[in-house]
Amino acid sequence: MADDPALRGWVTQNAAWHPLPGGRTNDLWRVVTSDCALVVKLYRPAQASPLFPNDPVAEAAALRHLHGRGLAPAFVALVDTQYGTCLIYRHVTGAPGAVAPADLGRVLARLHRTTPPAGLRRIPAGSAAILAQGDRMLAACTGAGDLLQLRPAIDLPAADPVFLHGDPVPANVIATADGPVLIDWQCPAIGDPLEDLGLALSPAMHHLYGMGPLTAAARDALLAGYANPAVAHRYRAMAPALHWRMAAYCHWRLQHRGHTGQDETALRLEVEALKAAAQSSR
Repeated sequence: MADDPALRGWVTQNAAWHPLPGGRTNDLWRVVTSDCALVVKLYRPAQASPLFPNDPVAEAAALRHLHGRGLAPAFVALVDTQYGTCLIYRHVTGAPGAVAPADLGRVLARLHRTTPPAGLRRIPAGSAAILAQGDRMLAACTGAGDLLQLRPAIDLPAADPVFLHGDPVPANVIATADGPVLIDWQCPAIGDPLEDLGLALSPAMHHLYGMGPLTAAARDALLAGYANPAVAHRYRAMAPALHWRMAAYCHWRLQHRGHTGQDETALRLEVEALKAAAQSSR
């Protein structure tokens, strides 16, 4: 990457390149120049999935739009290189995955109150759309009979659409001295706030990103931090559909992205959460 001529206008020749751990979708480097630290993200388009698009243009639009708001890194450039499309932004100093659940709820609420940029994808909302997305993923799989039997029978309408991060798992939130900052904006969208909350509260996502088990207390703290009782009530009502769709995604990952023990555990945890949510909603 360091030898690509397209990057020379943005990264000095004597910069130090350090691979960043944790990128499950794209390749990332922390690049230290004489006057600042940058992140260079090399996109891997084939890593897009039914739940998580991987769009460099959308990420660049989100970063530009959020400049100066303290919600996202500072955009530097979007560059086509011999290796693929690269996004460059200012490195955020802080600890990934160290944000308290209540603070994650607060930063998502701030984002959801922010007017989105033009041109973002729109996510169909409501329980019917969520369940249909799970149906499509399972239709592309074999051996989904157990999950199909767990498909919840709920009918809840959509909410007013908001600006969504699209992947607000704990590892994508950096604890900084000035408050939480959201990173990895490759799948922003406009849609129901429950899309972000459902991902932030998914036990499968917590497991896959090494954040440990998601406790009931952490879930309640995140919703309390979001500080919107109506949305929290809707989340609890929609939870069976959200967990079922995530379980369908985990099953899809097992069949299309390699069979790993980590993915098996993620599926089991999401199914357990689905059963608990279905029981509490009766």
